[in-house]
Amino acid sequence: MEPHRIRFLADSMLGRLAKWLRVMGYDTHYQSLYKKGVIRDLIGDGRLLLTRHRPTIDIYPNSLLILSDQVHRQLEEIRAQGYLTLDTPQWFGRCLNCNTPLQEASAEEACENIPEYVFYQNITGLRFCSSCRRYFWPGSHTKRMINQLKEWGFTSD
Repeated sequence: MEPHRIRFLADSMLGRLAKWLRVMGYDTHYQSLYKKGVIRDLIGDGRLLLTRHRPTIDIYPNSLLILSDQVHRQLEEIRAQGYLTLDTPQWFGRCLNCNTPLQEASAEEACENIPEYVFYQNITGLRFCSSCRRYFWPGSHTKRMINQLKEWGFTSD
């Protein structure tokens, strides 16, 4: 499967990793608690389970054991297995909260839902999550995340 088409399932121990995979544009399902049978169903739907729990690997063959407890090392482990690319155009294409693909939003649509200063600093790149109804824009938090990914070696430049 092409790396950017892979869909991940992060177990309850990998919430921070799930967030960073979403930042990088990867479809990553994450819950802090999974009811019985949910993981099996999601794997059956074609997701690759990421887990830090060694016995889970024996139960679910479509899984990857993550050894590190540091996010950048976890990302390196996944990349070493061929599941991550440096495809930066995909970055920030998913809601960091609920994993839904973001849609472009106009200033008119967003004006009541984003801080006023955004209109004066950078009105381009507004995005909207149709699931949780949040708006996103390329602010200082985006720059910090990009710089962090560069520091970790996840950019091609």
